[in-house]
Amino acid sequence: MNVASLWNIAFYQSWRGFRTFPCAAVEVKNEPILGFNEGSPERAELQKALDDLKGKTEEIPCVVGDEHVWTKDIRYQLSPFNHSHKLAKFCYADKELLNKAILASVAARREWDLKPIQDRAQVLFKAADIISGPKRAEILAKTMIGQGKTVVQAEIDAAAELIDFFRFNAKHAVELESQQPLDSDGSTNTMLYRGLEDGFSRTHIFQELLFDTAMSASYAVYNVLRDSGLPPNIIQFVPADGPVFGDTITSSEHLAGINFTGSVPTFKRLWKQVAQNLDVYKNFPRVAGECGGKNFHFVHKSADVQSVVTGTIRSAFEYGGQKCSACSRMYVPDSLWPQIKQGLLDIHKQLKVGDPVEDWSTFFSAVIDDKSFARIKKWLDHAKSSPKLKIIAGGHCDNKKGYFVEPTIIESTDPQEAIMAEEIFGPVLSVYVYPENDYLEVLHLIDNTSPYALTGAVFALDKNVVNEAAKALRNAAGNYYVNDKSTGSIVAQQPFGGARASGTNDKPGGPHYVLRWTSPQVVKATHVPLREWKYPYMG
Repeated sequence: MNVASLWNIAFYQSWRGFRTFPCAAVEVKNEPILGFNEGSPERAELQKALDDLKGKTEEIPCVVGDEHVWTKDIRYQLSPFNHSHKLAKFCYADKELLNKAILASVAARREWDLKPIQDRAQVLFKAADIISGPKRAEILAKTMIGQGKTVVQAEIDAAAELIDFFRFNAKHAVELESQQPLDSDGSTNTMLYRGLEDGFSRTHIFQELLFDTAMSASYAVYNVLRDSGLPPNIIQFVPADGPVFGDTITSSEHLAGINFTGSVPTFKRLWKQVAQNLDVYKNFPRVAGECGGKNFHFVHKSADVQSVVTGTIRSAFEYGGQKCSACSRMYVPDSLWPQIKQGLLDIHKQLKVGDPVEDWSTFFSAVIDDKSFARIKKWLDHAKSSPKLKIIAGGHCDNKKGYFVEPTIIESTDPQEAIMAEEIFGPVLSVYVYPENDYLEVLHLIDNTSPYALTGAVFALDKNVVNEAAKALRNAAGNYYVNDKSTGSIVAQQPFGGARASGTNDKPGGPHYVLRWTSPQVVKATHVPLREWKYPYMG
């Protein structure tokens, strides 16, 4: 589940009453990550929730307003590590239902936009409290079974990060009202942070950004938001086929914005459709997107070897490498490669791939679906056939019961080989070994090999090298790490996003992200009557 897209941008369409006092700062802290150690209460609650889902199929309709709708296009969410288990039965919305959802959203928008931002923020604060407490186990269990996440990955993404997004974005929206223009003698100036006019955003209606593979967990979050007081037409639950959804929203005159997470081709298609339909819209739609990466670990000869090995194993293989920030390519000096290689291989032997529900010692599980499995398998076949590539660990896959792919480490003799440049989105790490004194050339190589610029990490204890790398890689990553792995950004600590082919780098999780989805209005109120039309120089 990509929680960066889980909230309705309309939450943050704030309203500042005329000349109200600035809002006080809202105290919010990052949600603690629970340990789920054996014998802990959180583990017992989660185990019960997991047991309750065994062998069951949840029925999930489309929801427009308060109306539950079933279309003829029935689909199933399969558990990736046991695809005989149909976790959820759901349906795809057709064009007619999508347009109905759009019109309902537009109709509800004006009243919602006029509500005080403090009232709207309370909805998110309440939702965060519910997920933090009574609904935590259910959402984690549905995430583990539905997306094949281990307990720690589910806890980090579907609980702690989602809670943080709700709380911090509500906090940022409230505090945005205090950012006001200067007054002058005889007049006062007020900035009103309105919503995007007479429109809807793609996140208004909980669509494909939640993915078929996260349907059950997504529906649980949707219900939490409704139970927390979010009005029925301010948020909709409308799963749909990607092209049908994209064609429908981009052809609507009411489109106000697209907040997208997914592939580069899909994002480009949406952007082109928006451009082609500019004459249709009442306003210029806001377009934001996150499209993945080909994230790097650069290792200098001064690096701490254990940090490199540990950080790379986690970054490359946690959740089967299915994080947009996962390390996919690594550059290692020849002087350290024997040590680093041995360290990677030693840990690789201990990595357990399997069922995260039945075996809590599993490090990662199956990849998300058959399409992902097929794509990754092609890369493994390519590695086996290319004379420039050598598989030094893993390389096997099996989809008989689940979509299982071994953690794979590949050494490349060509830094420009396709596997070093293209996104794989799976547990595949490619390594290029370079002459240790050529590190400056390698930094340039890193910056120019891939079209992406999402995350990257530099491992070096030499401060001069750290500074050199920062300059050379200034535009190579939107989230940049020094002596740490390329994954693990935390809301409000490391606002996330990248540029180039990785997206529009709007940095969800940061205070200015909220402003992206408002349409500010400046109001000047003059308190001195206007008497004279002539200027003094006219004498």
